[in-house]
Amino acid sequence: MADGKDILSFIGSQQDRKIYQTLNWEGSFSDYLNIVGQNPRVLRTAYQRLYDMILSYGTEEYVDSKKKIIRYNFFKDTAYAGKDAIYGLDIPLMRLVNVFKSAAKFYGTERRVLLLHGPVGSSKSTIVRLLKHGLERYSKTDEGALFSFGWNVDWKSPSGDTSDEYAPCPMNEEPFKLIPPELRAQVLDQLGIHQKDLDHPISDFGDLCPSCRFTFSEMLKRYDGDWQKVIQHVQVHRLVLSEKDRIGIGTFQPKDEKNQDSTELTGDINYRKIAEYGSDSDPRAFNFDGEFNIANRGIIEFIELLKLDVAFLYDLLGATQEHLIKPKKFAQTDIDEVIIGHTNEAEFRKLLNNEFMEALRDRTIKVDIPYITKPSLEVKIYQKDYAPEKIRGKHIAPHTLEMASAWAVLTRLEEPKKHNLTLLQKMKLYDGKSLTGFTEDNIKELRKEADREGMDGISPRYIQDKISNSLVSDKGEGCINPFLVLNELEAGLKSHTLINSDDARKQYREMLTAVKQEYEDIVKNEVQRAISADEEAISNLCANYIDNVKAYTQKEKVKNKYTGQYEEPDDRLMRSIEEKIDIPESRKDDFRTELMNYIGALAVDGRQFDYRTNERLHKALELKLFEDQKDSIKLTSLVSSVMDKETQEKIDVVKQRMIRNYGYCEICATDVLSFVASIFARGDAKEEEG
Repeated sequence: MADGKDILSFIGSQQDRKIYQTLNWEGSFSDYLNIVGQNPRVLRTAYQRLYDMILSYGTEEYVDSKKKIIRYNFFKDTAYAGKDAIYGLDIPLMRLVNVFKSAAKFYGTERRVLLLHGPVGSSKSTIVRLLKHGLERYSKTDEGALFSFGWNVDWKSPSGDTSDEYAPCPMNEEPFKLIPPELRAQVLDQLGIHQKDLDHPISDFGDLCPSCRFTFSEMLKRYDGDWQKVIQHVQVHRLVLSEKDRIGIGTFQPKDEKNQDSTELTGDINYRKIAEYGSDSDPRAFNFDGEFNIANRGIIEFIELLKLDVAFLYDLLGATQEHLIKPKKFAQTDIDEVIIGHTNEAEFRKLLNNEFMEALRDRTIKVDIPYITKPSLEVKIYQKDYAPEKIRGKHIAPHTLEMASAWAVLTRLEEPKKHNLTLLQKMKLYDGKSLTGFTEDNIKELRKEADREGMDGISPRYIQDKISNSLVSDKGEGCINPFLVLNELEAGLKSHTLINSDDARKQYREMLTAVKQEYEDIVKNEVQRAISADEEAISNLCANYIDNVKAYTQKEKVKNKYTGQYEEPDDRLMRSIEEKIDIPESRKDDFRTELMNYIGALAVDGRQFDYRTNERLHKALELKLFEDQKDSIKLTSLVSSVMDKETQEKIDVVKQRMIRNYGYCEICATDVLSFVASIFARGDAKEEEG
């Protein structure tokens, strides 16, 4: 074990002092202008910086139901190993980023409140958290560098004493504001910066904050208007945004309506300093530390925005539309920040019904953040939370998280209005599965006819709670399976606080039944594949089938390997395989001809036919082999727990295949085999009754 000194040395060796020095750079105003000339991107607005930050992670394009979708890699949260990754919301996120893009170009959306709206647990706050953390990281990079300034001043007190102090700009403002407004365009021109060469237009910057304006004015008086001497008191520094340090990133959460105070947003008087400076209108006796002040240059998040008292709206509307706030006792002050809030459906309905909120509605861009409607993406949420390395002492059986996800998605979908579809089939179509007779246009139509899809239903939080309950319960003997979780989900419906109707509970229970049936079909198929996973047997069966099909299509006879006699093609064998993939008698000739043409085309190219490349034929061969072998394995004997040694050995082989190929453990492999055995036993019993 290393001693303390070794550990201190190790920690010290891991520190990169060059990075620290870069992020804590300080220099004169002249140095700053040189940086601007070399890299005009330091002059970006908050919206421009946020948009560029998102783009810096790259994008991917794909097509879904004939619609081109852009996936922004930023929302994968690779910086934190996907901790806050967003799944299945590429379209809403596209709309959100388009708002940022428009605001970056000064097309008008920079003067709006962004409101993320959706049901509880739809990842609204996660999206904002990602944006805040992303800006923090981006401000530490060369590409995302931004700067602010402070004053080295020597104030005289009323007693005549002087004191040197460094006073950083309390609102972390852009140093370029120190240049007189009428000269800014000429300075840019002299620096060789032209709007046409930039990705985004350059802002007009506005005026200094009251504190810096006061200092600037006092210094001008001292130097009789000599701007160059005033600017020598300015020290520019690199600005690193930080939510914890309250630099450039603010968060406001409304409290009880009786205790809401607008000074939380715009700052308040520092009563201790009034005696020192003699007036409560002296900016040195004011704390510019409201959330709007400290979020300048970055982003401010309003949690449950619509719970704000109406009195707060005046501050919010001014900050949004005019980019101005009004601190107590001071003139309106320019701000540059992204204003984003989030709210749930109930609060948003109140907004629509409140005539006093009309001005806010007019200045709000609402971006709907719905629940996920694809189970293959929903399951990623739970796979992240319940990964094997996080779960100790228990195994989660295959398909457990998938079935919980399927049920969650079903509760969020609207019943199809036509097409004779079940809700389960509609979900599969949304998830990219193919269904005979349905095209991408049909799927597009299904989405259009559903007005509120994804805005209602079960939250991922409820699913997470019930999976957690299953993991800590004493059921399952070290392994939890889909039935344990689905039963837990059903039991919780009685006390679910967001379900206020018996009809909804009944509907959700019916969906659970449909999911259980779907699981039965999945594990039946899995066990069938495990039993028929003998590659040599499948290969032999395939060769036999192809020989018979070739003879049939060419009107020849097949040589019997055992008797040496030539016989007619075995139509019974061929049909027993073709029926497994629903090839009707009337289509058998077409299917066989197509297959032989395909094999012939491969031969021309010098390639050999492999049944594994033909998914339908592969499935048919597996099902046929399973049918031939299931009686010899006597799977149904598992139900009675009485079996001979040979049967036990065969079942053990199947079990090992399930563990090796499908992720089962010893416990859940045994349980699934017993469960599927009981299904076959029921089927056999029905056949006997028939």
